[in-house]
Amino acid sequence: MAEHNDLGALGEQRAQAYLRNKGFHIRHINWVCGKLELDIVAEKDGWLVIVEVKTRSTETFEHPEEAITKRKIRNIINATHEYIIQFDWNGETRFDVVSVIPHGQSFDIEHIEDAFLSPVN
Repeated sequence: MAEHNDLGALGEQRAQAYLRNKGFHIRHINWVCGKLELDIVAEKDGWLVIVEVKTRSTETFEHPEEAITKRKIRNIINATHEYIIQFDWNGETRFDVVSVIPHGQSFDIEHIEDAFLSPVN
């Protein structure tokens, strides 16, 4: 596996551990619907929380959450719509971003709640 794939997988593992430590119940990891994917689908306090994980080896070029384009947001929202239908979710939903940046043997983790909103149709 390529080094950037290894880093991404490690970042997702760190994000999952972080969320669990914060009381989130992880429902699904890397949930796929066609060509769309949700990194982490979690639940906390009656909310369905869709978490996009962004891992970068450095902050030099852009902060990880800045890499989430409008197209990526649209894909996340479309996948979430399918998830809600498939699992008959009737509660509130929000979209979070967890950025993971390694620093030596540790990681800087930033959790951004309500990182973006689903547009009203």
